[in-house]
Amino acid sequence: MSVKKEILFRVGLVYALFVLLGFAIIGKMVYIQFVQGAKLRTMARSITYKDITIEPSRGDICAVDGRVLATSVPYFEIRMDLLAAGLTNDIFSRNIDSLSISLSRFFGDKSHYSYKSELTNARRHARNRRYYPIGSRQVNYIELQKIKKFPIFRLGENTGGFIPVQVNRRIKPHSSLAARTIGSVNDDGVAVGIEGAFDHILRGKAGVSIQQRVPGNMWVEVSSSMEVIPEDGRDIITTLDVTLQDVAENALRKQLGRHAAEHGSVILMEVKTGDIKAIANLRRDGDGTYSEAFNYAIGEGAEPGSTFKIATLIALLEDGQVQLDEKVFCHNGKIKYYDKTITDSKEGGYGTLTVREVFEFSSNVGVTELVMKHYKGKEKKFLDRIYDMKLNQPLNLEIKGESQPYIKYPGDKLWSGVSLPMMSIGYELKMAPLQILTLYNAIANNGRMVKPRFVKAIRAHGQVTHEFQPQVITSSICSNSTLRKVREVLEGVVENGTAKNLKNDNYKIAGKTGTAQIARGTKGYRGEKGIGYQASFAGYFPADDPKYSCIVVVNSPSRSVYYGNLIAGPIFKEIADKVYATSIQWFPETNGDELVELPESKNGFKPDIRTVLRTLDIPYNDNSKEFPWVATSRVEENIQLNKRSITPNLVPDVSGMCLKDALYLLENLGIRVSVHGRGFVRSQSLLPGTRASSGETMSIQMSN
Repeated sequence: MSVKKEILFRVGLVYALFVLLGFAIIGKMVYIQFVQGAKLRTMARSITYKDITIEPSRGDICAVDGRVLATSVPYFEIRMDLLAAGLTNDIFSRNIDSLSISLSRFFGDKSHYSYKSELTNARRHARNRRYYPIGSRQVNYIELQKIKKFPIFRLGENTGGFIPVQVNRRIKPHSSLAARTIGSVNDDGVAVGIEGAFDHILRGKAGVSIQQRVPGNMWVEVSSSMEVIPEDGRDIITTLDVTLQDVAENALRKQLGRHAAEHGSVILMEVKTGDIKAIANLRRDGDGTYSEAFNYAIGEGAEPGSTFKIATLIALLEDGQVQLDEKVFCHNGKIKYYDKTITDSKEGGYGTLTVREVFEFSSNVGVTELVMKHYKGKEKKFLDRIYDMKLNQPLNLEIKGESQPYIKYPGDKLWSGVSLPMMSIGYELKMAPLQILTLYNAIANNGRMVKPRFVKAIRAHGQVTHEFQPQVITSSICSNSTLRKVREVLEGVVENGTAKNLKNDNYKIAGKTGTAQIARGTKGYRGEKGIGYQASFAGYFPADDPKYSCIVVVNSPSRSVYYGNLIAGPIFKEIADKVYATSIQWFPETNGDELVELPESKNGFKPDIRTVLRTLDIPYNDNSKEFPWVATSRVEENIQLNKRSITPNLVPDVSGMCLKDALYLLENLGIRVSVHGRGFVRSQSLLPGTRASSGETMSIQMSN
């Protein structure tokens, strides 16, 4: 009996233990499921699955005609997984020599012995650095396809360890054109220009793909409900015109270099819409060349000088203080207010001028006389007129970096007895070039001031998804009567005044010159190198039906020439001429039956000349037989091609040729050529038919 009880006791004990064990297992299961479950599931997933971020393609920034100004081009960093599951010691040792030779030849940065040594050592210590970088630079897509075929790499990621990591590189196909306005977003998130202002639209949204670890320690992509498709960035269509931008930048660079100026900017705006068609900003580098380094057009607040006088004229006319034909005594070109002497650029002064002439000739004395006569003691009335034109307010551009306009008011800390006369001629205040241009654009736009527009539309997959409409700052800056008189004066500046050098027979320009001394902080206007100047011209064209407004500002020209008409004016005119010549709407239609005079043709290479004449459907008569070089002449019904003999080793007659053909003939004889002017060859220093000596120098004078 005791044995039986003992057996039952033992059975009961075992049973109880199993029951307790069962409860413990159930309890552990509950604990794992509900307490540690989330954590363990995350750990298991991290071991078995991994999320791969898929970067979206950044949108393009395009010119108004769709030409790309900024785009993302894929480049690749090459890495090698030295612990790839299929990369056995046998595969590595059999192919490392040929791989090293291929890498050395491709990158050219080190010998194949160095590559072999580095990769061998890296594999030996791969647990510390599994993914080893290959090569000294990133490679483009075409180069990537070549590298994929290298020994070991051709086996792929899981066997050959080949891992290309895509890095999108932002490039500007048109190089520096409008570079500061287009802008950039760097790795630290610093964003400028259009790239920065519209970064949230351009960058798109990243996607996520899921990869799973499979036997053999390999990762493969799998479908999952957690997968997120990337959303590519949308394109930004700007208002910029590549052709006009190129013209503006080249004209600015040429003039800056000619006068060794420190920096300068140009803005071309469409009158009705405020669209910025071109904007160039150039600064002189240490080597004397010029590059885009800062957006002066938007970000440089400075004393504008005489271009601000037009705001003074509006105030005087709007308040009924003056008539354009009334007389103003401008003294002897000097006038003193308290301790400040104001002078005119003309030695001895202008004497007596009409109000119209005061502004056409930009008399500082005349302008300050008018303002002090009508606003002394009523300074707030003058400034209220200026404020009514919104000149004290920023334009609130999408692009960051706009300079805050500074136009003080009576009672401000820095207001003094000379503030009123100084402000009337553009001193003791600060405005950026674009802010000044917006005023002139409003004058051209019948008083309607529009906000400058840099971006016209947003595009996705070739379709416009949003258009930006022109925004009105104020519907009228002044009355129609005042506006008519102001436009008369601005036309008079070019027809009769300080900008007569811009006058031409094809179309009218209206505008105002500006020549301002540059303040040097606490040192006043005279620095170590003397007084620095800022030359400017702001205006619009054609004056009788304005289509475009433009401002040019050149800072610190340093070759004794600093007046706005001579420094900034030629840049304005070169841009205006190009716009006018390429704008079909400004030319009257011709009747197809009208007789058109045959054009003149330069002398030169016959095949080229014949190609041009045939393309333009211009009749010609070839009298040159088999001679490849011809001299052309124009008769009533056609162009005559007459032979021009070119004898080996004798100096050819290059008169009447374009520079390209002349250089070809002369330099092939070893003659060094010195060119003066442009156009076609008018004369040459070596007589045709004389013996040509290699190394001899020949001077050719062009027609212009």
